[in-house]
Amino acid sequence: MHVDRYAPSPTSDLHLGNLRTALAGWLLARRAGGRWLMRVEDLDEARVRAADGVEARQLADLLALGLTWDGGIVRQSERLDLYRDAVATLSTYECFCTRRELAEAASAPHDDYRPYPGTCRRLTTAEREERRRTRKPALRLDSGGASFTVTDVHAGEVTGAVDDFVLVRGDGQFAYNLAAVVDDVAMGVTFITRGADLLSSAPRQAWLTQRLGGTPATYAHVGLVVNADGARLAKRDGAVGLDAFASPGDAFAVLSESLGLGPCGNTEEALAAMPGDQRFFQGWVYTAP
Repeated sequence: MHVDRYAPSPTSDLHLGNLRTALAGWLLARRAGGRWLMRVEDLDEARVRAADGVEARQLADLLALGLTWDGGIVRQSERLDLYRDAVATLSTYECFCTRRELAEAASAPHDDYRPYPGTCRRLTTAEREERRRTRKPALRLDSGGASFTVTDVHAGEVTGAVDDFVLVRGDGQFAYNLAAVVDDVAMGVTFITRGADLLSSAPRQAWLTQRLGGTPATYAHVGLVVNADGARLAKRDGAVGLDAFASPGDAFAVLSESLGLGPCGNTEEALAAMPGDQRFFQGWVYTAP
């Protein structure tokens, strides 16, 4: 069964890129006769507290577009025991590296993602004890240098290395790559729609899914929304949220047209217009009205 999830972090309002991805995932799930679940990724307590009211606005924006979800809302802040239990089943080691040290060790400093060079994996017991005196360690996965292949409905088969990514931060917070995978397994997710900028992380997340006893999902990485210069859309490009439009219906028409469906008036019209080609997964150049 097609089971997808939308998983916003309640730290800032949803912009058109977020809403476009949500619409794409919702349409793919409904066309398949599947389920579209809602998960709030609220592990970063400080940022969530500083963004009071954002979660309510995010959910209201989705409902205003007609994007209803199945079942209750899953909140990561209520699932810490699941993450703790998952970590206990994995091979891990302590990491004392600072962000600066990792940046200096990276072989390709301009890449979006920098694989961990394995510095702390090689520490002796004495060296670890010495570092614990001055720094709280993060906990990294010991992947053993694995690689994994995922299937994306647009990009095809994508193979990537599984590096020793962080599972638990130095401050004790569970990392995104762990929590998201644990939740996907627990929620029975079989299909994941998200932005194309996350494609490179799919192999390591799918590998961890399998390691935790789940079945890796099929992916649909949707092209990003960019400005006229080709840069990812940001607040400085103008009002890019739902409130930039006279009505949710106007926003829906723009979003559906950006997916190659034409200016649809509601979800029923968008479902009826679903294409059979790859236009649905391409990016979108947005110009503020």
